[in-house]
Amino acid sequence: MPNYQYRCKACGREFLRFQSISDEPLSVCPECGGELLRLLSGGGGVIYKGAGFYVNDYKKQAEKPAAKDKKDTKDKTSEAS
Repeated sequence: MPNYQYRCKACGREFLRFQSISDEPLSVCPECGGELLRLLSGGGGVIYKGAGFYVNDYKKQAEKPAAKDKKDTKDKTSEAS
């Protein structure tokens, strides 16, 4: 359910009201009884949390040791024997 912002034409008071989309807009100021205007708002800003989809959504492949490194370790073990 969204928050709606209202302003009273008579007293100028502004306030937010948490209402269902299907509810009728308020028409009477709770402070002075004057007529209310429902204001248009810019909406909620988008909030990005985390490192981003390009890091989280694609599985990283495990780093594989180079074939050259495997040969070097085999050569070292055979020389030691």
